[in-house]
Amino acid sequence: MRLVKWEALPAAMQTPQVREYYDILSKKRGSLLCKRLFDIGVSAVMLVILSPVFLVLAVVIKLDSPGPVFYRQVRLTQYGKPFRIFKFRTMVQGADKGSQVTVGGDSRITRVGKVIRKCRLDEIGQLLDVFRGTMTFVGTRPEVPKYAASYTPEMLATFLLPAGVTSLTSIYYKDEERLLNGAEDSDRVYVEKILPGKMRYNLEGIRSFGFFKDIKIMGMTFLAMLGKEYTHS
Repeated sequence: MRLVKWEALPAAMQTPQVREYYDILSKKRGSLLCKRLFDIGVSAVMLVILSPVFLVLAVVIKLDSPGPVFYRQVRLTQYGKPFRIFKFRTMVQGADKGSQVTVGGDSRITRVGKVIRKCRLDEIGQLLDVFRGTMTFVGTRPEVPKYAASYTPEMLATFLLPAGVTSLTSIYYKDEERLLNGAEDSDRVYVEKILPGKMRYNLEGIRSFGFFKDIKIMGMTFLAMLGKEYTHS
């Protein structure tokens, strides 16, 4: 995983707020290399092992509702570059024309989609993104451009690394949909109340970045999927 020279960063990222985090990561190039090699190796193995699951999900999604198997929404990754994420589709086709955050009991979620989301199986499509390098296993969750436009100068530091499949934020905010329940304007609540809290953990994750810490977070994610509860301050 390569960290470009400071002068090569997008102009919006060449700020004192981002520089602090850039200097931290520039001293950890060995960990960044291990991170990328780990991403390639583990994602390749998991894609082979989970190929039957991919096939089953593809069939049930197509049988349940019209539309593509994958939901290819545009997200942002390293250096703010847009990419089309791989997620198994859990909502009706065209659902992203409304709010881009999902609340509990969202009518746009399909019958099969409810099961897939409950088991977090919609996320395994991102193994394709990890293998091709547009994502990494541990890092800030990929945001849609609409919400990234509200980032503070410091929040832009999260674009120094590729977007991640999981993070401490993903663990602590795994019930985000429930937090948005009942909100009259879910977009505003997300940007003003939820996003700042999530970013606090994302930025701290860069400050304390390390390859073995990534492994620990992946372990925590697995336990969280099995039902272990983690609380945050």
